[in-house]
Amino acid sequence: MVNTILKLSQATREVNSGSNKIALLDSINMEVKEGEFISLMGPSGSGKSTLLNCIGMLDNFTDGGYTFLGEPVHSMKERNRSKLYKEYIGFVFQAYHLIDELNVWENIETPLLYKNIKSSERKALVADMLDRFNIVGKKDLFPAQLSGGQQQLVGIARALIGKPKLILADEPTGNLNSKQSTEIMELFLELNKQGVTIIQATHSETNASYGSRIINLLDGKIVSE
Repeated sequence: MVNTILKLSQATREVNSGSNKIALLDSINMEVKEGEFISLMGPSGSGKSTLLNCIGMLDNFTDGGYTFLGEPVHSMKERNRSKLYKEYIGFVFQAYHLIDELNVWENIETPLLYKNIKSSERKALVADMLDRFNIVGKKDLFPAQLSGGQQQLVGIARALIGKPKLILADEPTGNLNSKQSTEIMELFLELNKQGVTIIQATHSETNASYGSRIINLLDGKIVSE
């Protein structure tokens, strides 16, 4: 039986702008099954990134319900939410979000430090990722010394190292050339075949077509899928 990994009911995110409230997300209803590959599409400002950030628990919905693996995220304490996303969610950002003061090895290792993993096992897992992404030679370099494509590979390696159940990718190939973009998308497809659930936000029709389901957003609402 395929389980539901997450469910949103009337999920809304409002922010204050002066004396007005602006709805960045407006009454989103969405159910995601384990093993799905979903592409979120829509123009800039349609709410794609906001939706990913709220699903990834980096931001909160201000109203409505959100359950993740059966847990009611909307009513959880911050500490429990944080534990949930560190355990099960990997995030790939367009702007990489690598830690400038850490080298490649340390950046990739970071998620493992939140988990109870022995040093020897962490070493093996990081070495495996460096190998998988052909960046062994870059392990001692810092983000500023890498090209955009290399930084994105490090970002993806970091997102994957904790073996997340869900990968959230926000314009994951936005800063890459077409060859690198294809490699990244093929990698996501491969991971998806292995059972990892993926939700990506993208402007690219090509990238969107890798998904098994496309959800179109406009002005914070789902307009079609």
